[in-house]
Amino acid sequence: MSFFRSRARCPAGNGYSSATRICRYVLASMLWAACVVLFAGNATAQCTARDVLQNQLKLKTHSAPASQQPIGSARDVATWKTITIGTFADPLKLRNELDSKGCSVGGQAAEVLARPTFTVSSQKTNVELVDLSPAQLGFTSDNVTLANVYARVQQLGFQLAAAEVGPQLRIQYFDQPIGEFLIIGMDPIKTWSGEPIILNVANGGAGLILIGQDGRPEADIPVSSRFIFVRAYQPAASREAVGSVAAILPP
Repeated sequence: MSFFRSRARCPAGNGYSSATRICRYVLASMLWAACVVLFAGNATAQCTARDVLQNQLKLKTHSAPASQQPIGSARDVATWKTITIGTFADPLKLRNELDSKGCSVGGQAAEVLARPTFTVSSQKTNVELVDLSPAQLGFTSDNVTLANVYARVQQLGFQLAAAEVGPQLRIQYFDQPIGEFLIIGMDPIKTWSGEPIILNVANGGAGLILIGQDGRPEADIPVSSRFIFVRAYQPAASREAVGSVAAILPP
């Protein structure tokens, strides 16, 4: 900060004059305020490359390669992660949370979040997510269309994710390994120019980011790509009620 580089000095004196005391008080207050701002920023930021590295070291996470083993039914796939949606009153507050955490948002993703068709859930809901590659879905060519991926996962009993899942996963997944790109399996949202876009939760190495990508049905997707789909939606209140009942039952 420029304050730390300045060479401000209080008037010379015996240390007991009113001017000297006031000057020292003002300088001390400025230093305290600067430290509060500095530490507050460090406390809230979670998406910078340094923050991600610290989270990975603390939680000892590592990137797992996308499985290539074909699956026959939804029972063959474990829940990858459970997140909560419906925690913000409107899309603007969700976007502000991304900003406060230091999460970058790409141009296309920013347009998606600003569109009227992007909405947030009116109630808190727990969402069970699964992590799948097209290869697991039985596709053997190098690439497959987005439409074919969607058709296959729905045949297996999985659901497309609500658009809110993308930014919510971004702010609930701070230990994402470097090099991991997770395509959100969702209905595309059109940008202002009419381009259909789906979201991608990524860590390219420079920090955590939410980006957009081609959401046309005919878009080519490498079979090694990783998609996030939904196993189930469950109101958060009902899950909490189940936990409360379990807590009072005898072992």
